[in-house]
Amino acid sequence: MTLHADTVSWNRGGALVVDGVTVTPEPGETVGLLGPNGSGKSSLLHLLNGVVRPTAGVVTLDGDDLSAMRRRDIARAVAVVGQHADTDLDITVGDVVRLGRIPHRTTFGGDPVADDAAVASALEHTGLTAKANRLWHRLSGGEKQRAQIARALAQEPRELLLDEPTNHLDIHHQLELLALVTRLPVTSVIALHDLNLAAMFCDSVVVLHAGRVVAGGTPAEVLTSELIAQVYNVRAEVLVDESAGRLSILFEPGPVAGAAR
Repeated sequence: MTLHADTVSWNRGGALVVDGVTVTPEPGETVGLLGPNGSGKSSLLHLLNGVVRPTAGVVTLDGDDLSAMRRRDIARAVAVVGQHADTDLDITVGDVVRLGRIPHRTTFGGDPVADDAAVASALEHTGLTAKANRLWHRLSGGEKQRAQIARALAQEPRELLLDEPTNHLDIHHQLELLALVTRLPVTSVIALHDLNLAAMFCDSVVVLHAGRVVAGGTPAEVLTSELIAQVYNVRAEVLVDESAGRLSILFEPGPVAGAAR
């Protein structure tokens, strides 16, 4: 089993921001959440993380209702990486990563040996071992995002939720970051804007529009010219490289003729 959302809806302040969405990742899979601004991607991640309860439907972890679980137990299995994280404190990379051990602490403290091993493993996975003593404010944007992923890995989760992790990064660091995520031994759900990045790195994608799922499947199955026109109101040519099993999307200027706005 893994983290599943079963026909979940969320009415926030009188607005239905998630409407009957089902997401059932396979263990170890990388799932991309796609859709324009306001489509419900971040709201769905909030539901999957258990920080808010669905108005209808249920989110489960290993078959158990997430809303009935303790936050500490959820945090031991599910880690979250947001769009942007910063602090006024000039702490080291190692200090940031060690924050991921908080869910494993008890009233009597944690296990220093287990904590050290988890932090060291997270730094190694993200290529930050040599920068463990580097101060936070001396990191590049890409390094800060890697440090946040390392902090999430130090939780030793099975599920990783990422909300637009490539925002504010240049192309090199976007590719580096997503390549890192797809190599990790976890199930990942990633909200993305860039369809080409989704096609390159995601095993499957779920496309949201106005809070509803309009398509789901492999990138090759889902990301068609017709769907892109319907959801994003733009013209695009989808090219498929059969030998490499990959697709790329070429966008054309101007909205789709006759499309509703």
